[in-house]
Amino acid sequence: MATPTPVTALARRWRLEVDMSAAKDGSDWQMVPGITEFNPSAEPNIEDSSSYDSDGWAENTKTGQAWELGVTINRKINDQVKVYHPTHEAFRLASLAFGSASEVHVRYFDRNGLPEAYEGTALVTWAPSGGEYTALDQVEMTLTGTGPLLPITNPVA
Repeated sequence: MATPTPVTALARRWRLEVDMSAAKDGSDWQMVPGITEFNPSAEPNIEDSSSYDSDGWAENTKTGQAWELGVTINRKINDQVKVYHPTHEAFRLASLAFGSASEVHVRYFDRNGLPEAYEGTALVTWAPSGGEYTALDQVEMTLTGTGPLLPITNPVA
């Protein structure tokens, strides 16, 4: 049997969910709809640890790690009862809060079941895009990790 030809993964493979439970214990994961752009990053902090012992070669040490998600959403509403989508509201309200109320418990993963999947707690920056009269109501969110970004088993695998 011939080996299948590999295909390129698509950027839209990511699915973002937020834990809507009051305890933020992962008991009520809900999908965040309307994502139009998704940019995950996990940048290390690297410090120069060179010494005379390295014979002139630079040495480096990873001393920390930070993670962040850049997410743009099309704002979803229920125009019959005049409310925004509950997951969108959770992010908006967290962006205005302090203390534990400012934190969201999120996970993101490959919606096709591939092994890449992560979970963590983040702070929210909420920035409506505005625009012309023909524009959609979009919001640019930055989810800045507070604590570790943990690899998890993909929930749809």
